[in-house]
Amino acid sequence: MHARDRFRRRIIPATVTLTLGAALGALAPGGAPSAAEAYDLVIQRGHVIDPKNNVDATRDVAIKDGKIAKVAKRIDTAAAKKTVDASGEYVTPGLIDMHAHMFAGPESEYRNGWAGLAPDGFTFRSGVTTAVDAGSSGAKSFDLFKKNVIDRSQTRVLAFINIVGEGMGGAKYEQNLKDMDPGLAAAKAKEHPETIVGIKTAHYEGPEWTPVENSVKAGTEANIPVMVDFGANRPERPLKTLLTEKLRPGDIYSHAYSGLRGELGPDGKLNPGMKKGRERGVLFDVGHGGGSFAWDVAVPALKEGFTPDTISTDLHITSMNGGMKDESNVMSKFLAVGLPLKDVVNASTWAPAKAIKRPDLGNLSVGAPADLAVFTLEKGRFGFVDSFGYRIDGKRKLSTELTVRAGKVVWDLNGKAAQKWTPDPSRLPGPEDGH
Repeated sequence: MHARDRFRRRIIPATVTLTLGAALGALAPGGAPSAAEAYDLVIQRGHVIDPKNNVDATRDVAIKDGKIAKVAKRIDTAAAKKTVDASGEYVTPGLIDMHAHMFAGPESEYRNGWAGLAPDGFTFRSGVTTAVDAGSSGAKSFDLFKKNVIDRSQTRVLAFINIVGEGMGGAKYEQNLKDMDPGLAAAKAKEHPETIVGIKTAHYEGPEWTPVENSVKAGTEANIPVMVDFGANRPERPLKTLLTEKLRPGDIYSHAYSGLRGELGPDGKLNPGMKKGRERGVLFDVGHGGGSFAWDVAVPALKEGFTPDTISTDLHITSMNGGMKDESNVMSKFLAVGLPLKDVVNASTWAPAKAIKRPDLGNLSVGAPADLAVFTLEKGRFGFVDSFGYRIDGKRKLSTELTVRAGKVVWDLNGKAAQKWTPDPSRLPGPEDGH
């Protein structure tokens, strides 16, 4: 036998064996495709905006076991358990609302009170999969908040805990300087690093810097940021001093467009302290709320190029029924005044994830939690109202079609993920039924 023929006899069967083995290896028992391709859900043909990964294009997104499994121009869905056609729509990471009040309960105010909202009824319908409670609980009340709300919610609920030990229980608690113990707050934060992402100071009306200074002490000890609602506007503690001296890089000034604490000067120009604070690394959050977002502050600030680092709602029972409404509505307001969609998405996903030091969130990286939202960008004439009853008209509005949390569809406006109903012929009425 020629040497070349012997070579072929040795090699060709091996090649056939390898090819057959590869084919069989791609099949699970019963002839189905392998588990690696048997995705739980594939969102197809949507325009993906994923700022962390610099994706702004039409892509398919595959989900398996509660994680992002693949993002690609085209994904084979032959073995997928469920597919959703998102053609003409936008797919984003699940939104992060980093200023909300979720400590609902039987009492008044925001701590275990009627002013807070049970998360799941008010998050998913606007594309929010992570809500950060902004100081409703303090070190003394956090455990109750965790037991009653955080541990019972499908929404991922994180928290800035209040420097006030009792939390937002009303003026008699929130004005009590003796209950602003930085050591107690830091200890509670270190006890729950997976949930407590920052320290909050809010609503203080006195002239002292104590709430801010103690919050910064707690944040430094626990290595987490501080969020400030600056309370009453006092000449003894000017905004410029807060932003250029008291806060650290990475700390957050909320209600940036309220106009209640000198964000704009008498000349209608942005307070120089705002720009200097940004240069130092202070972050600026919208925190719309029921009384903290004014067009006559936001529009001049935006014209000066002062855009928000993070877009949030300050969601509570009053704001949701006023001009604020929900996260997607607040995002749409910034579209109406000229911010590009990709910047609006960034400020509602990846930017807040970085602000709270949770880089696992706010993105569609492979292996990340499968939290995502699908939006229709509606076109027409829409009115967007600030906290004080003034309207700006816009031509585009985000409407949440679908929200996925940990790989499960939790909001489906038009039944995109639902199986279409068709009548069973065997159950249709026949002649014997008199029809």
